[in-house]
Amino acid sequence: MIAAAVLATAAVCALPRPAAAAEAASSGVGVNWGTMMSHPMHPAAVVRMLAANGVDRVKLFDADPWTVSALAGSGLQAMLAVPNDHLRSVARDPRRARDWVRDNVTRNIQDGVDVRYVAVGNEPFLKSYNGSFINITFPALKNIQRALDESGLQVKAVVPLNADVYNSPENNPVPSAGNFRKDINSLMVSIVNFLHRNDAPFVVNIYPYLSLYQNPNFPLNFSFFDGGSKPVYDKGMVYTNVFDANFDTLVWSLRKAGVPDMKIIVGEIGWPTDGDKRANVKYAQKFYDGFLKKLAKNVGTPLRPGRMDAYLFALIDENQKSVLPGRFERHWGLFTYDGKPKFSMDLSGNGKNSYLLGVEGVQYLPSQWCVFNKDAKEKYRELPASVNYACSNADCTPLGYGSSCNGLSHDGNISYAFNIYFQTMDQDVRACSFGGLAKIVTANASQGGCVFPVQILSASERVVPLRLLVASLVVSVAVFILM
Repeated sequence: MIAAAVLATAAVCALPRPAAAAEAASSGVGVNWGTMMSHPMHPAAVVRMLAANGVDRVKLFDADPWTVSALAGSGLQAMLAVPNDHLRSVARDPRRARDWVRDNVTRNIQDGVDVRYVAVGNEPFLKSYNGSFINITFPALKNIQRALDESGLQVKAVVPLNADVYNSPENNPVPSAGNFRKDINSLMVSIVNFLHRNDAPFVVNIYPYLSLYQNPNFPLNFSFFDGGSKPVYDKGMVYTNVFDANFDTLVWSLRKAGVPDMKIIVGEIGWPTDGDKRANVKYAQKFYDGFLKKLAKNVGTPLRPGRMDAYLFALIDENQKSVLPGRFERHWGLFTYDGKPKFSMDLSGNGKNSYLLGVEGVQYLPSQWCVFNKDAKEKYRELPASVNYACSNADCTPLGYGSSCNGLSHDGNISYAFNIYFQTMDQDVRACSFGGLAKIVTANASQGGCVFPVQILSASERVVPLRLLVASLVVSVAVFILM
C-alpha cells in the first residue's frame, strides 16, 4: 500500500449496537477493498454490507474474478487495477493491454459490473521501489487507455500515486513551493498532461498518520481537522491541518506542470487502529469524524474549495500485509477480520454516533484457544524458537510496543503467539503442540483489552496459500516478548 508520505513541514470487545438504518454516505466517499488476509469473507456478503451502509464505490488492487463478480448488479462503482507485477508486460506489448481490458473490463461490464476506472499500478514511483517501475508505468498507462478507447468503453485509466511524488524544499516548507520530485519531474509532467487530455483524474494517496509516525516532532493536532494546532500561512492561505497542506502542495505541482484545473481524487486516506502507540481506535475515530464532516460540507481545501472525492483506506484488516513499513499495516480496516465495525462513524458526515452495519452470516471456528502450557517446564528452553516460529507464520503485531496487547504478561505474550498461529492454521490440533509447550482450552483466553481471536471459516472458493511473511520486524517482536 504505502511506504512513505509527505511530512507536514514538507507539505505545509463487545459487538456494538448497529445503527437501525444506514444513511447514505457522503457523495464522493468510497472504500479501498484489499484482500491480503488468510481467511476472507465471501465477497457477496461484503458487497451486501457495503450497500447496507450506503457506500456506492470501491477501489480494488487487482481484478480478481471472485471479488469483482460479486459487484455485478450491486450498483457499486468500481475501480479495478493492473497490479505492479503486470506493468512490464502491458507496457511492452499493446496486445497484452487489449487482452487485459477484454478479460477484466469488457467482460465484467457485460456481466453487470459498473467499472469506472482502471488503476495502472499502485504507487509505482515509491522511493522504496528503487525506480523499478519508472520506465514502464507511463507506457502501460497509454496502452491500457488505448485499449479502453478501442473497446468503446467510457472507462478512464489512472495511476494511483503516493504523496511522495511531490514535495516542498526543506528551506521553504509551504504548499506554494511544492513541485513534483526532481528525479521524476519530467515524467510526471508527461503523465499528468496525458491524463488531463483523456479527462482522467490525478489519484493521490495522502496519509496524515504517516506524517505523525515518521516524525517524532510532528504536532499531533495538525493530523486532525479540529483546528487545534498552530496554522501555517502561505500566500494568503491558512492551513490548519496536514491534509489540506499536502493536497494543495499537489495543486501547486499540477499548476507548475501546466494542468492547473486537473481533477484530483484522494485514492487512499485513513488511520490504523493497532500496531503503534498512535494507531488506535480513539485517534482513528477522531480522524474519520473530522474528515467525513469536511467532505459533507464540501469545503475542499484553501486552493480547491468545493466537492472532493475520496476512498477511505481500508475496508477490512489484512493479516497478510507486509509489516516492513510498520506493524500498523495490518490494521487499517474500518472493520475487523470478521466484518465487525471497530468504532462508531457516520459516512454521511452528519456526525451521528452510530455504528456501521457489519458483515452478516460470518461463521466461526469452534470456541477454543491455544495457550502456553506452564506445566511443561522441562521444555522451556525451546520457547524462543517456538514463539519465533508462531509469529513468523501468523500476525503477532498486536504484541508490539504501544499496541493493543502490549500489556500482557510474559506468559500471556507466549499464549497470544501460540493462539494466533493455531487460529491461522484453522485450529489444526497439530498447530497447538509446539513440542508440548501448548495446550487447547475452551475458556476464552482474552485478557483485558487484548482480544485472543477465534478465526472465521474462510469463504474462499480458491486455494489461497498462506503467505509466510517472515518479516524481521515480526520476528523481533517475538523475541522481545520473551525477554
